[in-house]
Amino acid sequence: MGVELVEVGPRDGLQNESAVLGVEVRAELVVRLLDAGIRRLEVASFVDPRRVPQMAQAEELLARLPRDRGAVYIGLVLNARGFERARAAGVGEINCVVVASDSFGRRNQGADVAASLAAWEGIARSARAAGLRTSVSVSAAFGCPYEGEVPLARVLDVARRALDAGPDELALADTLGVAAPSEVRERVEAVSELAGHVPLRGHFHNTRNTALANVYAAYQAGVRIFDASCGGIGGCPFAPSATGNAPTEDVLYMLERMGVATGVSTARVIETSKWLEPHLGHAVPSLVTRAGLFPAQTS
Repeated sequence: MGVELVEVGPRDGLQNESAVLGVEVRAELVVRLLDAGIRRLEVASFVDPRRVPQMAQAEELLARLPRDRGAVYIGLVLNARGFERARAAGVGEINCVVVASDSFGRRNQGADVAASLAAWEGIARSARAAGLRTSVSVSAAFGCPYEGEVPLARVLDVARRALDAGPDELALADTLGVAAPSEVRERVEAVSELAGHVPLRGHFHNTRNTALANVYAAYQAGVRIFDASCGGIGGCPFAPSATGNAPTEDVLYMLERMGVATGVSTARVIETSKWLEPHLGHAVPSLVTRAGLFPAQTS
C-alpha cells in the first residue's frame, strides 16, 4: 500500500519564515509542487494577517491556482469567520486545529482546549452543509512548551471529542518536534482504536531532528497519510525554537528506498526547494536537497 503526502510548505512552511513572499511566488510554488505530482496541498490559512503576515492575501492566492490538475487545495481555519473566507475562496478541504494543551492553545490561536473543540464542531457542521471535505489536527499532541508533557489520556480525550464531530481525517501533530518514535507508535495505535474507519495523518516537526524517525514509526503503526514541507521549511511561529517540518524530499527518499509508492517525483521536489532558497534568503534544511539522490537520477 502506498503513502499519500500532503504538502504543507505553502502554509505551515512559509508561515514561520521571516521573508513574506508575494502572491505570485506563492502561486508558482504551488504549481511547481503540482508538477512534482503532489495532489493535496495546504496552501493558505484564513487567519488575521496581522498575526501571520506570511499568509496575507489568501483569497488572491486561491484565485491564481490552477483548477484543472486534479488537486485538492486545503485551507486552515480556526473559527467561523475563517471558514466563510475559505469557502468563498474555493478551497476543496477545510483543516481545523484543536489543541491538547490549554496554555499552548491560548498563545497559538487564542483558545483553550474546550474553545478550540467548540470552534471545530461548528466548522465541521458548516463544512458538511457546504459539501466540503474536513480534517482536524490535534496540535501539541506530544508536548507543550508551557505545560511540558501532555498525557496520553488527554490526547485521547481531545481526539475522541474531535472525532465526534465527524471529520473525514484526523491528524496527530508533534507541533514542538519533541516526540520519540516509541511514543509516536503508542499514541497512533491508541488513537487508531478510537478513530475506527477515520484515517489518521501524521504531522511531524523536525525541531530536534526526529521527524523522519517519527514518520517511519507512524508508518509502522499503520499511518498512510503524512504532512511534509518542501525543503523542510516552517514550523509554528508560536512554538519556541521551531526549526522546520519533515522535509518532503527526505520523506520521499526514505519511502522510495523502502519500496513504498508515493506518485511524487523526489527530483522535482528537490528542484523546487532549490528554486525557493533565494526567495527565502537562506538554504533550506532538507538533507536530501543538499546531498542529492542515490543512485543519481533525474525523476
